Amino acid sequence: MGRAFEFRKARKMKRWSAMSKAFTRIGKDIVIAVKEGGPDPDTNSRLRAVIQNAKSVNMPKDNIERAIKRASDKSQGDFKEVLFEGYAPHGIAVLVETATDNNTRTVANIRSYFNKCNGSLGTSGSVVFMFDHSCNFRIPSEGIDAEEIELEFIDFGAEEVFVDDDGILIYAPFESFGAIQAELERRNIEILSSGFERIPQITKKLSAEAMADVEKLLEKIEEDDDVQNVYHTMEELTEQE
Repeated sequence: MGRAFEFRKARKMKRWSAMSKAFTRIGKDIVIAVKEGGPDPDTNSRLRAVIQNAKSVNMPKDNIERAIKRASDKSQGDFKEVLFEGYAPHGIAVLVETATDNNTRTVANIRSYFNKCNGSLGTSGSVVFMFDHSCNFRIPSEGIDAEEIELEFIDFGAEEVFVDDDGILIYAPFESFGAIQAELERRNIEILSSGFERIPQITKKLSAEAMADVEKLLEKIEEDDDVQNVYHTMEELTEQE
């Protein structure tokens, strides 16, 4: 198993456990997808992916349809995707993905979290190079051979395929998302969920006390309504540790 497997294993139970936060996040994803490619999922591959993710966290169909309708309203404000980079205490690099309709507010909030927790907000490009931007797809494992999928999807960019309790996961570079999505759909393989992650190339092990310092900052950032995802280079404990 490679880095993607270990990354997923460590994060599985840690982030996005609150259903209301997940719904808020997906609602913004729907707005961004509709503004970018229109309200019809048949012609908007990004919206199709978001709807799959909404279903995977049991977001009610009515909520999804209302979000698409609101996003189609010309009076609905746009959300801009903004990436923040910085350092937590003890030299831990942090990437923060946000979706905001008020960048001034978001910048001020993110900077205050870093400052209050003895971190520092960096400039664009200061830490992003420490992470690999990847895409992932979850498909059912029933009736599908993971080894065959790995071999067959190498040509479409797949780098790592593994099985967990919830199905088969395919990891690939960010740029391969469209090709893999199209091939899965061509083969009529159900996509349970899909998305993007930033996997740290190298992680740093900290003492329990130092980890608590970093977690304090991460928790403050994740509680912000504008924040979609947070990634870092701190080595996280797996479920067995």
